[in-house]
Amino acid sequence: MAKNDIQKLYSELVNEINILLEFLRAKFPVFHNSNFFFRDLQFGIKSFFEKRNIKLSYSESETLAKQIAEFLKKEGIFVETSSQSWKVNYPEFETSKPGDPFSY
Repeated sequence: MAKNDIQKLYSELVNEINILLEFLRAKFPVFHNSNFFFRDLQFGIKSFFEKRNIKLSYSESETLAKQIAEFLKKEGIFVETSSQSWKVNYPEFETSKPGDPFSY
């Protein structure tokens, strides 16, 4: 895939960031103050586009995941805990019962 296409897909993800976050939430245990890992983001993005019949290579999904992680850090949704993980700062994903992330 050409670099222009990756930038186009990145722009699409940024424009639909809430849809992507909901997709990730349905696929992984993502909730407010939870940890989230780079590979989950990478494979979540790959799966997100596969649902739209867009096939990404491993390296393409990795590039997009790095770019989206930076965007989410700038937005304050990801708080970096290491080079490969973040704490999710997204109150909309707060659980209704303390300690039970699946009670939303």
